[in-house]
Amino acid sequence: MDAEAVHEQIMTSIETYGLIAAWDDVLMPTLRYVGRKWESSEDRYVEVEHMLSWHISAALRYAYAGAMARGRPADTRPVLLACLPGEQHTLPLEALTAALRDRGQRVLMLGGSVPVDALEASVRRVAPVAVGLWSQSRNTADLPMARHLAALRWGVHGARTRSHVLLCGPGWGPRPDPELLRPHGLRDAVRIMLSAGSPAGEARPEGERTARTVRTAPAGASERGTRSEEIIA
Repeated sequence: MDAEAVHEQIMTSIETYGLIAAWDDVLMPTLRYVGRKWESSEDRYVEVEHMLSWHISAALRYAYAGAMARGRPADTRPVLLACLPGEQHTLPLEALTAALRDRGQRVLMLGGSVPVDALEASVRRVAPVAVGLWSQSRNTADLPMARHLAALRWGVHGARTRSHVLLCGPGWGPRPDPELLRPHGLRDAVRIMLSAGSPAGEARPEGERTARTVRTAPAGASERGTRSEEIIA
């Protein structure tokens, strides 16, 4: 419960290893450990989990702000990130937001529990190259809505395009839909979204089918608590 020491160690891990490696190898394992401790002690360690999550969120937003201060991103269509309705676990998308912005990708982060109408309106308004939808549990995963967003098209007749849709988080299960992208981990999500935002990957003409790589979930992936807050398949 030493806030200053926790903050210093989080910032040091990001500065030493880089944001993605720090998330994968330091921050997420720590969150999982605290989550297991919380679950096994009948919620007696909830204050530790809350403090740790808050400081990780602060560090991720600091990294995002630093990337913003270093200059404007490339003038391309943005990536849109959002939690599904009823979903409040935002830390994984905060990590993805900071990692993408650090690599020069424009990002529109909508945060937790975004209503379906607002999601659809945002996609139509900003025409994102990719949409990342986070679901922590099966209760918030909405596959018909994800398919609907993936089917939205815009542009002139004959050259209409649509967004790549990524199903992020353990709530989607291992094989939700072969037609939708399923990243495995933060690094994979960054790679897919940067590829979608590149000149070669940005345009996706109407009717074009894109090959999908579907990965299976690690055994024992949990749906409770922040210990499973990772962008996993």
